[in-house]
Amino acid sequence: MDRNQKEEVVRGLQESLAKACGTFLVDYQGLNVESLTKLRHELREANVEFQVVKNRLLSIACKGTDTAVLKDYFAGPSALAITHDDITVPAKVLTKFSQDYEALEIKIGQINGQVIDLPAIKKLAQLPPREVLLSQLLFSLSGIPTTFVRVLSEIPRRLVAVLDAVKRQKE
Repeated sequence: MDRNQKEEVVRGLQESLAKACGTFLVDYQGLNVESLTKLRHELREANVEFQVVKNRLLSIACKGTDTAVLKDYFAGPSALAITHDDITVPAKVLTKFSQDYEALEIKIGQINGQVIDLPAIKKLAQLPPREVLLSQLLFSLSGIPTTFVRVLSEIPRRLVAVLDAVKRQKE
């Protein structure tokens, strides 16, 4: 790879990392071509970029991005899974794939500039998708106004009940 090609790779990777909301660093050494192709396919279906990049080029490309917090982990053969949408999706795909293929090792990840380790990535993989979490939040929040309206409507109902009792007593 000549200098111009390296500069182009760094530029493209830097653009992708600047837009990313999460990245995961994995060690793919030991995976054969067929299993690596399968991993790429699964990640592509989930709208996750997967790139095998030299550590030197990666460290240059990540400057000024959230992925710079992972710079200490750029050692050995590494690949990068980059997500621009839902951060649970690549965590799920990579965790499941690492269970099926023990050669794949998830090193570390970052979400919005915060480093997350392997146990946190596994917990992240157990979360429901973003849309489900948002709907659960909306359901919880909609209960608050409903309860408030019930409490407010209870006051006039009790007043009417008291007035009705007074009316019956006077009759």
